Amino acid sequence: MRRFYTLLIALVGGPLLLLFLAIQDTAPLSTSARAQAPLPIDNSSAPRLAFEVVPDVLKYQPTMNLGEILGVAVNSKGEIVVLNHPGSPTSGPLYGNATTQLLVFDRNGRFVREIGQGVYGLGYAHAVRFDRYDNLWVVDKGTNAVMKFNPAGYVTMNLGRRPEGYEGEYHRPEPPKAVPADGLFNGPTDIAWDAQDNIYVSEGYVNNRIAKFDKNGNWIKTWGQYGEGGAHANENPGHFRNVHTMQIDRQGNVYAGDRGNRRIHVFDGEGRFQRFLHMNVPYDKSRHPVLGNLPANRPDETAPWTMCINTTGPTQYLFVMDSEPGRLYKMTLDGKILGVFGESGRQTGQFNWPHGLACPSENELIVADMNNWRVQKLVMRTASTASR
Repeated sequence: MRRFYTLLIALVGGPLLLLFLAIQDTAPLSTSARAQAPLPIDNSSAPRLAFEVVPDVLKYQPTMNLGEILGVAVNSKGEIVVLNHPGSPTSGPLYGNATTQLLVFDRNGRFVREIGQGVYGLGYAHAVRFDRYDNLWVVDKGTNAVMKFNPAGYVTMNLGRRPEGYEGEYHRPEPPKAVPADGLFNGPTDIAWDAQDNIYVSEGYVNNRIAKFDKNGNWIKTWGQYGEGGAHANENPGHFRNVHTMQIDRQGNVYAGDRGNRRIHVFDGEGRFQRFLHMNVPYDKSRHPVLGNLPANRPDETAPWTMCINTTGPTQYLFVMDSEPGRLYKMTLDGKILGVFGESGRQTGQFNWPHGLACPSENELIVADMNNWRVQKLVMRTASTASR
C-alpha cells in the first residue's frame, strides 16, 4: 500500500492525495449511529398561553348525559362531531356490547342529530376527523375498521375488517408477536390525509405502524414497528410503543405521536424519517397525577396523547396534549414550544386524560376531555377580555 501511495504522489501530487485519503478514511455510519436523531430543542421554559375556557359549549338535554369523550372534529361549517362512549345496557365483550355514539352539534353548540346508528364497524371508536370535503372518518380500535361517512351521514368507504363475533377465533397477540397484514388493521388509532388525498392510518395498540392508502382506498405501503425509543427517547426512528395520534402538515409531513416512547416522529409522506419533537418543558413533579400513583421518576419528556394542526391561517402550528402534567402545548413544526396551557384535574381549564383535539384555527381549540366526560372549548384571550 505504501508503494501505491508513493506512486500516487508522483502522478497527481500532494493535494489530490490528501483528498483521496480523506475519502478512504470516511467509513459508512453504523446502523446505531444512523438511528441517532439530533438532540431535542431546548424548551426549558415556555410562557402560559392566554386561552380562556368557554363554559358549557355543548347544549343538550339532561337525558343524554355524556360518557367518556374520545374524540372531537369540526367541519368547514363549524359543526362539531363528538365521539361519545355512553356505555350500554347490555354486558359482555365488544362483539356483544358496542359503545360508540357520533353526536353532531351546530356551530353554536346546539345538538342536531346522531349519525352512525347500527353501523357494523362501530364498536369502540378511538378517533374522529373531518377531511377537507367534510367527510367524517371514524377510526374504530375495537373493530379494526376505519369508516368514511359523507356529509349526509351515509357510510361510503370501509377500510380494514371487523373480526367475526366467534369468540374462539378472536385473540389478539400482543406486540411484538403480532404479524401485520396489508390492508388489515390491529388496534388503529388515528387518520390523516395529504394534499393528494392519500389516506394515512396509525395503528398504535398492536401493529405499531403507519399504513398508507390512496384516495380510493387502495393499499400503498406501511412503515414502523414495535420498539423502544432509547434512554432519552431520541433513538430508533420508526420504533413505536403505541403511535396514538397522527397529523399531516401542508408539506405532506407525517407527525406520529409515540405515546409509549414519549416523543413525536416526523416523516415525509414515503416514511423517511425527518426529526423528533419533544414536549420537554419542566414541570412540578411533586404534584400528584390526576389518576394513578405518584411515580418515583418522572422525566421532562411527556407523552403525546392527542394532536392537531390548524388548517387555516398563513402559519401552521402543532398543538399537542399530554395526560400528565395535563397540558396543552403550542409548537412550531420544527419542535419549538411557544407556550403551554392547563394542568391535570377536574375543574374548568383542567384535563383528565385529554384524548381528542380539534383546532379550527390557532386561536380556537376544542378538547375531548375523556375522563371528565365533557368537551372544553379554548379561545385565545383578546386585549378586551384580558383587561376584565
